Amino acid sequence: MTDQSPEGRAANLRSSIYLGDDGWWHGRVTMGIRDDGSPDRRHRQGKTKAEVTEKVRELERQRDAGQPSKPGRAPDVGTWMVTYIGDICPVLVASDKMAPRTLDDYRSKNRIWITPLLGQHRLDRLTADHLDRAYSAMYAAGLSSSTVLKIHRILSRAITVAVKRGVIRNNVAKLIDAPEPNDTEVEPLTRTEARRVLATARGRRNAARWSVALALGIRQGEALGLRWSYVDLESGAIRAWFQIQNIEWQHGCANPNACGSKHHRAPCPRNCRQHRHEPDCPESCRRKAHLCPRRTCDPKSCEGHAHRCPKRRGGGPRFRRRKGKSKLTIQCPPALLRVLMAHHAAQAAERLVAGQNWEDHDLVFCQRNGRPIHRTEDWKEWKQLLRLAKVREVRVHDGRHTAATLLIEQGVHIRTVQEILGHSRITITERYTHVASPMARDAAKLMGQALWE
Repeated sequence: MTDQSPEGRAANLRSSIYLGDDGWWHGRVTMGIRDDGSPDRRHRQGKTKAEVTEKVRELERQRDAGQPSKPGRAPDVGTWMVTYIGDICPVLVASDKMAPRTLDDYRSKNRIWITPLLGQHRLDRLTADHLDRAYSAMYAAGLSSSTVLKIHRILSRAITVAVKRGVIRNNVAKLIDAPEPNDTEVEPLTRTEARRVLATARGRRNAARWSVALALGIRQGEALGLRWSYVDLESGAIRAWFQIQNIEWQHGCANPNACGSKHHRAPCPRNCRQHRHEPDCPESCRRKAHLCPRRTCDPKSCEGHAHRCPKRRGGGPRFRRRKGKSKLTIQCPPALLRVLMAHHAAQAAERLVAGQNWEDHDLVFCQRNGRPIHRTEDWKEWKQLLRLAKVREVRVHDGRHTAATLLIEQGVHIRTVQEILGHSRITITERYTHVASPMARDAAKLMGQALWE
């Protein structure tokens, strides 16, 4: 770095500092070559020479470390999230490095939380205090720690990409402790409860769906995406290589807000007359017609309701490789194989009844017209089944925990359980297995025999 002398300009590639005719001190630093081949010459100015000197030295440190920021002003968080989610993430989805539903989750959390709370801050001036205040606002709004952690990870990944591309130098999200998830302990179904669920499902349409869930422990998307061409009804080998995901639709029109204007849900007034309880309603009344809707939108800025857009694009069911790198092949238990064979015959009869209305997707579990089952409808069927079986409420995914626990109860080695569940690491499998009370009592009995009998 050198001051520019009156005799001439500084040597090539050398920084210069000088007092301009405008009364401000100016500094210029050559950072490299632009994409068009011209020199990348950066300018800094300040009221004092010392101020400009420090700015010039900072640029030189970036250049010498091989980490220069891109020329121009850094974008704000909202603008960068549009670039990251709108341009960068779709490339990852197209190359199968990101699940489409993951991108849908990114869009949702950015629209509701990241951009409203942090969108106005410049990316290079975002501080840990800004993040702390944003996360505090999320907790105050009732979000769980697990959800806040997901938002933190989305933001951190977006900023990491900005650092790698030279938009900014540091990832401020790594300067704070990530929120701790408050996951509750999962209580899988007991053997008795699982048998009761299967007994209640017997005779219902797609009853085999729940036999597969509790016996094989595959994920919801893998079960709904299971295809007959990957099921060997003779040997009982099931190749759960794919999963089906329902991708959210995107607007294909020029003005998403105007397109969805008929469907905007403005918040109800404080004394709403449209949704109100009747005189004889008990205090615990939860009828939908008597409750103001919780999910509303701002009519001025809402860009939702894309599934109703006449030019909608990019949504609907889609098959993709199952989560993980391995191709999972499971040996079906003989009893389950008989259930699947009966289900195959029942589905063939439905195909004849549907006739030309049948859409052949080769799915093991489908609607009456052959189309894929939406995960929401699958969830509703599971909840209804639990109520009919008079079994406590658990998630659909808890069937996976149940399968792992029942295998452990039968003495199956955890490495085998890992292979059946398709986990890449044994530590993941350990989170899915739960030592049931009978096993704990047996272990205590054996310890007593070893020490005192």
